[in-house]
This record gives sequence, C-alpha cells and structure tokens, in this order.
Amino acid sequence: MSILTISTAAAADTATPATRTSGDRPIPAVLGSDLEVPVRGGRLVRYANLDYAASAPCLEPVSAAVAAALPAYSSVHRGAGYASQLTTARYEQARQTVRAFVGARPGDSVIFTRNTTDATNLLARSLPEGTTAVVFDTEHHASLLPWKRALRLPVPAFPGEAVRAADEALASVEGPKLLVVTAASNVTGELWPIAALAHIAHRHGARVLVDAAQLVPHRRLNLTALDLDYVVFSGHKLYAPFGAGALIGRSDWLADAEPYLRGGGAVRAVNDDGTEWHDDPEARHEAGTPNVLGAIALAAACDALTATGWTPLVHEEERLLDRLRAGLASVPGVQELSLWGPDHPRVGIVSFVVNGRTAREVAEALSGDYGIGVRDGKFCAHPFVRHLLDAKDGGCDDPAASAVRASIGIGTTSEHVDRLIAALRDLASRG
Repeated sequence: MSILTISTAAAADTATPATRTSGDRPIPAVLGSDLEVPVRGGRLVRYANLDYAASAPCLEPVSAAVAAALPAYSSVHRGAGYASQLTTARYEQARQTVRAFVGARPGDSVIFTRNTTDATNLLARSLPEGTTAVVFDTEHHASLLPWKRALRLPVPAFPGEAVRAADEALASVEGPKLLVVTAASNVTGELWPIAALAHIAHRHGARVLVDAAQLVPHRRLNLTALDLDYVVFSGHKLYAPFGAGALIGRSDWLADAEPYLRGGGAVRAVNDDGTEWHDDPEARHEAGTPNVLGAIALAAACDALTATGWTPLVHEEERLLDRLRAGLASVPGVQELSLWGPDHPRVGIVSFVVNGRTAREVAEALSGDYGIGVRDGKFCAHPFVRHLLDAKDGGCDDPAASAVRASIGIGTTSEHVDRLIAALRDLASRG
C-alpha cells in the first residue's frame, strides 16, 4: 500500500467528529462534563469549569482520534513497515489539516512544536541577524520575552493608538524587523486590530507574528486573508491537550536558520567534513521523534471545530459571555478589567477583581465552597495586569496585584455562569 493510499485511509479515521446536539446545533462534547468535585462539608458537586483560557478540556472526537491511532502507533519518516508508514501518513495529514484550518498559503511551513511558547521561541531563533522585534507590553510572556533585540511599546489607550504606535516604532527601526501582537488578549479577551497592524508592518518592510492561542478556540482565522506572516497557537487551548502546538508561516527565514534542535530527522547527511541539514523547514526544525499523537489530536480538534461551523459556536459563546458580564456587573464590589472599554469586541474571557478580597482568596473560595474552577494571578502577562490594576510592582505571588479570570468555551453552560455569579454575590455579602 502506498503512502498516498494510507494517508487517505488515515484521514477517514480521524476527520469525522462525533457530535452531540444542542438545539439544532451539532456541537462536539467535551470529556469531563460530568466530573464531580468535593466542596466544603464533604459534598460532591458537578464541576463548573470556567478556566478554558488556561487549558481547555479534551473534545470527544479528539480523544477518539488518538484512540484510533494508538493501535498502529509507530515511528515516523523512518520505517518501511506498515505501522510506520501509516503513522507517517497520519502525521503528515495532520500537518495539512492544520494548514487548512488557519488558511495558510501553499508555500507556508507548518512546524509542530510543544505549544505557543515553544513555537514563538523557534521563530525567535530563526530571525535574520540583527532583527528587532516590536512588541507591546500587553503581550503574554511567550511573546514578550524570547527576542534578542526588542523594542517594547507601552500599553495603547485605544486600538487606533496601537496602530499609530506600531507605525512610529517600525519607522524608527533599521534593518530586519518583526511586529509581534496578540489576536485576542489572554487577560481581557479583547480582540486586537491584527489586519491593520499587519498592513502597517508590511508598509515598513516588516513581518508580523500573531499569537493566536486565545483566538483560534473561539473564532475562525484566515492567515492568507489577513496577510499575516506567522501564526502560533497551542493544542491545549484548542481542546487537544496532548502537548502539541504549531508555528505556521513563511518558509524563507525558517529555511535559512540553524535547526531549532540538532539531531536525527533534521539532517540530510552527516559526513566527516560536516553536517548537511534539510532545506525543508518542516524537517529542519522537527529533529527527533515528534509528538505524533499530539499532532493527530491537534488536527482532530481543527476538524471538529470546522465541521461544527463557527456560527453556532460564536453565537453560543456570545450568549454566555453577555450573561457572564451582565452578572458580574450586578455584583457589588466586583470590577471587570478592560483595556478598551466594555463595548470592544472580545472572546469568552473576563478578568475581574473583588473589593476587599485577594484574587487567590476568591479563587480558593470558588473552588472549595462552590466547585467552580477559575484562574487567579497575573496570567503570564505581568506588565499588562499591573497596568490594568495601576500597580507598580509585583510578581506571580503578589496578592495585591492579581486578578481572577473566568473563561468559557465548549462545555460551558448557563448553570456554570449563574453559579459563579451567585457565589460571588454570596462572597460579597459576607463582607
């Protein structure tokens, strides 16, 4: 059997998601929706997971795709045996699925990584010598920290100021330059004007990297239509918690760079007089045995969301988000954090503070008393959270400069949202 034939069979195994029906919307179910957790007093209650922005639960079709691949799991790119050929085909089919999911150009590379942080660091290692990264202080640490040369921009007061600041900064930089920007904030959920920023970057001869980790679980992304150069995201945010992420984008910088890791798979030949590395960036930067099951899981999540369609997913998320934000606004002493105001478009992420209580106290009470999971802290975005809270200093463990984050996704219900609001109202009434 040829690789092409095996690839077709493998795609059939992993591309059709199991679905459940919610009204007239076929939405895939998540594992763990019936999880019960202990609360104070020894009772068990159904878990209300409102921490999707940290790590989303596994979709049932993702779990099924991994289970289907396990019996024939073998090495990739190295074996002549049937299982190896089948696993290789599934792995390469996953690459094509991810390519299609983000609307990549035909010549773009799709490199599998561990996560968004790993993907961003890979690109940072691949930049031409002397490249300056222009990055806002609103970014997640994965985008803020990897660069050898960085020009950091202050937090913009409104979207137009972000575009203007990027325009001025890029105009001031000589040599190669890369604009780094999030698509959706992991702190506030607010959407950034990535199309306008990409246009500005290209006008100055720069490239743009978009951190799409918090966007792709919530909205469709088309790299080609937006004219983006590079996109990174993580499987564990995309209902595929099997340790894979991806860097997708233009091949030339990646093809010219030293391999991200040096080892088997990245080489064409090792001779007495030196090493000949692969010209293909995908092979060049994926040394060693890759995370095959992670790639298959990531592709299965992409397939499941595409098969469901974005309209029902976005409609349900916006309904729940409106319910969540209205509920938070009704609780005395609760303040939602926002960069660009309450009416700016956003995905299903809301951060807030509760007067008189630290974020850790709130999160622990929500878990221990009500069976609700949220995130507290600075969300790996210290400068941005300090700005929103008007705090000068403070690290991860500083309770005075932290917030609570509630995030929603597939599997979130109205009862989860209502339970959170009732719990916060109860906490506020205790004084």
